[in-house]
Amino acid sequence: MEANMKINPETLKITDMRFADIDGAPKRCTLIKLYTNQGLVGYGEVRDASSRTYAAMLKSRILGENPCNVEKIFRRIKQFGGDSRQAGGVCGIEVACWDIAGKAWGVPVWQLLGGKFRNRIRCYCDTDSEGGGRDMGKALKERMQRGFTFLKMDLGIELLMNVPGALCAPLGFLKTMKEYKQVFKTPHGSINPNAMRGAAYDLFNTAHPFTGIHLTEKGLDYLEQYMADVRKEVGYEVPIAIDHLGHIPLEDCIKLAKRLEKYNLSWMEDAVPWQMTNQWVRLHEATTVPL
Repeated sequence: MEANMKINPETLKITDMRFADIDGAPKRCTLIKLYTNQGLVGYGEVRDASSRTYAAMLKSRILGENPCNVEKIFRRIKQFGGDSRQAGGVCGIEVACWDIAGKAWGVPVWQLLGGKFRNRIRCYCDTDSEGGGRDMGKALKERMQRGFTFLKMDLGIELLMNVPGALCAPLGFLKTMKEYKQVFKTPHGSINPNAMRGAAYDLFNTAHPFTGIHLTEKGLDYLEQYMADVRKEVGYEVPIAIDHLGHIPLEDCIKLAKRLEKYNLSWMEDAVPWQMTNQWVRLHEATTVPL
């Protein structure tokens, strides 16, 4: 990669920011395009069904700035990020600035960020599947046949939504959650903005300790058997991590983790919100499953 001799990095300025929605992925993503006074364009992404608004509202704060001054721009806009999807706007703009800086200086962004550490890196493959544990196991084996040597799968309350007696929740709560799930079953992964603003979305995003959802013994039995069936299909030689437990309280996370210890999990991801550090300590002390 060679430096563009027609570009003067010191006099670059951001002149515009535009967006393009990308359909076809599991969720709609928004591509950010930063334009400059010297013709360079940088690309970033607002991901995971987030909103372009989270980036658009920052436009006035970055116009006229030199995109090569990434840290300066990031410090100016990071207050509008945080731990929610709103951070997608901040992150997307930062990535677009790095893209421009790399093009302007003629070096890969990884070189700007400190250089090469290794030539290869192991990737894990996240997997979802319809049906039971054997079906998930077959899906994971298909990933292994593609060459993946580390696997991850969903294991949580979504598997229990249609299992009578598996979940205990305030009356009507689970029905509303089922309605929410339909939001993601639109063509090409696009999400209706009106549905995203609905009561079901707000309900589903209630923090874990406050949903009132609990796993019953039947629910715990089901999830344990699901994991057992997965291991019967793929064996114990390949690492498997789990994610998307659902918004259940700490006590239920502990119960589930204890049930799953025998299946040699690589980790249990996002069991409770990351900010609730005291709960993470309690969970860590209660189980041998890595978190």
